[in-house]
Amino acid sequence: MVQAVRMPTSVPPSRRRALGWLGLPLLGTLAPARAAGDYPARPVRILVPFTPGGSSDILARAIGQELGRGWQQPVVVENVPGAGGTLASERAARSAADGHTLFMGHTGTLAVNPWLYPRLRFDPLAAFAPVAAVAGVPNVLVVHPSVPAASLAELLAHAKARPGQLAYGSGGNGSAAHLTMEYLKLQTGLQALHVPYKGTAPSVNDLLGGQVQLLFTGAPALLPHIRAGGMRAIAVSSARRLPQLPDVPTVAETGVAGTRGFEADQWYGLVAPAGTPAAVVQTLNMRVNQALASEGVRARLATEGADPMPITPQAFGQWIAKDKARWEAVIKAAHVTVE
Repeated sequence: MVQAVRMPTSVPPSRRRALGWLGLPLLGTLAPARAAGDYPARPVRILVPFTPGGSSDILARAIGQELGRGWQQPVVVENVPGAGGTLASERAARSAADGHTLFMGHTGTLAVNPWLYPRLRFDPLAAFAPVAAVAGVPNVLVVHPSVPAASLAELLAHAKARPGQLAYGSGGNGSAAHLTMEYLKLQTGLQALHVPYKGTAPSVNDLLGGQVQLLFTGAPALLPHIRAGGMRAIAVSSARRLPQLPDVPTVAETGVAGTRGFEADQWYGLVAPAGTPAAVVQTLNMRVNQALASEGVRARLATEGADPMPITPQAFGQWIAKDKARWEAVIKAAHVTVE
């Protein structure tokens, strides 16, 4: 089994978790950052590695709008989709290290892609300066109503009695849904075949239609269907139960062997090219954390099923490093590859 790695998480009361293992301060103890001279001196660009309308794009625009308030320069969001997010990340890494180009990274682009794309021309930990975590999005393990299981233990027993008969969908090879399920399989021995789709939406549609029986993906895409009875929620990937699903246990709460400390949320955050002045990074971090505390941004995140994550650049950097190591173990143990 892959050793579960516990990670720091967001600090809102709804999902407060201990950061003490890293020795990290909570937002309330952060020292105010000093302004970085005349920054920004020109428009600030946020590169988004996916098409408009997805969580990365929505979060970038929500944060960008707040960052632009009070500045004399606009914040422009530019979508650069392709190659699993590597096109945008490579462009961001090559940009001038002055704080005027930022990258909206997430679990896949910063912690997973280095292991999925062996020819990636940079290491995210070396190529970027962590600026600010933005939000965490829990994954939910769901089954089609035809699966006679109401708990993870029952699901494991059902799958074991029917080897090769259960299939799970994902948004594609190497996607968060794919890796989260492979992580669960490695930790618990769950038996299920992988069916990759070109995006989350078609995987959800095929679960609703019964073409696949399992899915372990972000809560926003699943909550309406869970409420409507089109699928049954078994467990959530976060360390705390979701307010929207108070009766659904976390994976770690199930008590199934191998699930102790299990945690596999998706997350999003801003990084800048390595070498960006520390004063600029601190100013951006302060401004992003202020934006996350604003009523408008919190409401926008809530519609995405996301929790704001106001932590320091140092905490975010340690988070990325821990997650990168965890997904390396999963990808290698599960022999995950992309075409």
